[in-house]
Amino acid sequence: MASANNVDMPQSKIWEINLKQTLLDMGHSVTEPSFDSGQMAAECMGRKADVDPAEARAQYSDWIVHDVKRAHHSAGIDLFFSYFYSAMIMPEAVESIKALGIPTVNFYCNANHQFHLVEEIAPHFDYCMFPEREAESKYLAVGANPVHIQMAANPRFYHPYALPRELPVTFVGQKYLNREEYLNHLFTNGIDVRVWGPGWQSQTGPLLSPYRSAVRLAGRLKRRFLDRQRPQGPQGLPSDRCGPPLSDEELVKMYSRSLISLGFSEVRDELTGEIKRHVRLRDFEAPMSGAFYIVGYQEELAQYYELEKEIVCYDDRDGLLDKVRYYLAHEEEMDQVRQAGLARARRDHTWENRFRQLFDVIGLAPKL
Repeated sequence: MASANNVDMPQSKIWEINLKQTLLDMGHSVTEPSFDSGQMAAECMGRKADVDPAEARAQYSDWIVHDVKRAHHSAGIDLFFSYFYSAMIMPEAVESIKALGIPTVNFYCNANHQFHLVEEIAPHFDYCMFPEREAESKYLAVGANPVHIQMAANPRFYHPYALPRELPVTFVGQKYLNREEYLNHLFTNGIDVRVWGPGWQSQTGPLLSPYRSAVRLAGRLKRRFLDRQRPQGPQGLPSDRCGPPLSDEELVKMYSRSLISLGFSEVRDELTGEIKRHVRLRDFEAPMSGAFYIVGYQEELAQYYELEKEIVCYDDRDGLLDKVRYYLAHEEEMDQVRQAGLARARRDHTWENRFRQLFDVIGLAPKL
């Protein structure tokens, strides 16, 4: 298993918690790279000023192949599972691993709006695991083999805490797109809302690699002609409502400290500027943590929850305000939704279920 930390939240271990720990709990052995995957991501994505990203990509590709060959010779490898951008591994390295007779799967969860970041390597993997249904056509167009496996959460980590629900409405996440507009709309209409995450305490937001910065600059230039912005209301939440990024554990505890936990589904295609909604990890980790969860409506969510009974959805910022006001005045109904969402997430939306689905698709016998 090869992975990289979240490049915008390097201290986060969410993929180790969700993916590696689940595989271990299922009885599988997991062999990780012999090098620091966080450093690999930083160097390959251009975050180290004294390192050439192209040279780093080639070097780490050689190391990955060496690690795989050594582990395969020693004990055998049944599956190479990775979360890689194209910038992190050479296509030739993937082909070398496949030549050993090892099935290869690359998991990527932002292909709906950032497919260009995996487009080069996608056709070289045996399978490309992805959660956004709309991204399937992009994989097929480049000759890749997509497998639709939805996001999930690990109940060993995501669970309720016995904490007082002291905060009426909260959001934890990056300052991005229309999130400030929605949150400010709640605040200016009398809702006690708090926010934590990258970018909220300053205007700079998380740092981007030169590669991703160049892509986003190109997207901004193109949006001068393509993008039609929504009308914006007054911006700027008060500083005492904005906090820094939370640790993984603090995030989970925040769900238990909050009456209402918010989710935002909008993303912007970095090449076309199109704004769209898609299912996120948060849509499973929040209910599994015992949150009363309100998120932007999208059709695919109805495949995983009974909407308005297990999670609650809104269409626009006025709809969000209406839902928040209603449920703050009806805490008993809010608790019923919270409990139903928790039960559904624990029953259906664990990573163990998702891995068993993946193994069935690729013909890999799971551990009993």
